[in-house]
Parts: sequence; structure tokens; C-alpha cells
Amino acid sequence: MNIVSIYKQYPTEADCINKLEQVRWHGKPICPYCKSDSISALPKEQRHHCNNCNTTFSVTVNTIFHHTHLPLQKWFLALSLILNAKKGISARQLARDLEVTKDTAWFLAMRIRKAMDESEQRGLLHGIVEMDETYIGGKPRKGDGNNHKRGRGTSKPPVVGMIERDGNVKAKVIKNHKLDARTLTSLVRKNIDTKDSTLITDEYKGYIGISKVLPHKVVDHQVWYVNGDIHTNNIEGFWALLKRGIVGQYHKVSLGYLPRYITEFCYRHNNRNNDNIFNLTLAKGVGV
Repeated sequence: MNIVSIYKQYPTEADCINKLEQVRWHGKPICPYCKSDSISALPKEQRHHCNNCNTTFSVTVNTIFHHTHLPLQKWFLALSLILNAKKGISARQLARDLEVTKDTAWFLAMRIRKAMDESEQRGLLHGIVEMDETYIGGKPRKGDGNNHKRGRGTSKPPVVGMIERDGNVKAKVIKNHKLDARTLTSLVRKNIDTKDSTLITDEYKGYIGISKVLPHKVVDHQVWYVNGDIHTNNIEGFWALLKRGIVGQYHKVSLGYLPRYITEFCYRHNNRNNDNIFNLTLAKGVGV
């Protein structure tokens, strides 16, 4: 859903509230505090009263919209802009588009990224799975004192990604920078169906011994890049898109917030063919 559709379908605050209530409660409000369904409507206040715990509440309680002072239409617009931005959208650009401050735009974006988290819902990857690691950081600048080496010699935090062939992707930031065999094997066991998958990686020594867990094929990039179905082009394509977003849109991302940005790119990739991604994200935002 684009911003034109947002303006047409949700022109008022009441329209936005009705949409959230439909997504969250399907027409039958439930108290977010005591879970009672004995509810009385307060239409003038656009709120509800719980007859069980004698509390008033709105549909935004315990959601990403909780305690917001912004019109819900701006939240809907921010959601649309972020979902439709293939390489992401910076807080400053979002602030200009929504006519809010940079800090407000950043807060909106981080709340929306929180709703995109699928760590507890996604199943295991299966089939042909490509696995690779990359290093994420801002564009190096002369004189900043950081290590500007490329590849595994850099001081940038490593990110390990796994992607089904023509399917979903998972990526995780390795905060302790330890890309050893134990760490990589643990990631494989947690994220890949080892009984129904074949893993394809490059020649990195950290993958030695992974064949004891599941079938493993190696791409030796010093000799060739593609040999039939044996390649890592899909995960490398995902890295290219992610890095264009980090360097071109966000410029620099702190290690503490990097997992949220990784989540955003994974979420858009995994729902790239979902025409209902706006409603899906709204549902996740209100805890459905």
C-alpha cells in the first residue's frame, strides 16, 4: 500500500482507529489489562471501558502505537514509506516526508522495526540453503582511526546470513566477532532443518566439519563462482542490497541497533511477494 492509498482510505484519526480495532479485535474489543470481553464503548472519546476492572483503554494500549502523540495517519504513512523503500529510508528523509523532527522519525522507524521481528515465528530453512558472512559498517573516512581492512581482517561487526534458494532469509549479528566453527555450527542447527537441507558455502575454514551436521557443498571462489546449482549468488545479492542501504541511506549504524536494521531488510525480503504486507505489519504492530 502506497501513501496515496493511505490518504484515500484513512483520511481521519477515526478511520485509522477503526482499522486498528478491526485488525486487533475483529469487531469485539478485549480489555488489554484483564482480558475481559465485558466492554462498553465510549464513542466520543474513541476509547472503551472495561466493566470488569473499571479501566478505560484505547486500541493502541500495549502496541507500537502506545502513548503516541502523533496522528495515527502519520504512523500509517511511515509504515508505508518503510515497507516500500527497498533500500530503506533514513530518519532525516522520513522526517522531511512526514513533517516531524528527526528524533520523532527515528522513534517511529525503530518501533516499526520492532514489529517486523520474526525471530520467534519463522520456521527452519530447508532445501538448498546458502550461507555466508559479511561485515557491516559505515563508509570508512580518512583519519577516523578505525581499521579499514576489508573482509575478515576488518574491525566491523560480522553478520551471518542463511537463505533458502528462492525463499526466505535469516541473518544474525555476531556481537563477539567470533566466526569459528562452533558459532557457525550452532547457527546452522538453530536455523536450518538439517534433515532436509543441503548447505552451500564458500571455502571459509569455519565451515570445516559442518558436513557432520548436514550435506555440505563448497564454492571455491578462487577457482569458480557457479557450478550448476552450487553457488552463493542469492545470499550475496541480499548482502549487496543490505550494504547499499546501510552505506547509502543510513551511512552509519551502531552495533546496538544493527540487529533492528538487519531485521528490517530480512522482513522486506521474506514478504517481497506478499501483497498484504501492510496489514500483516499492522497486525504484528498491535500484537496479533
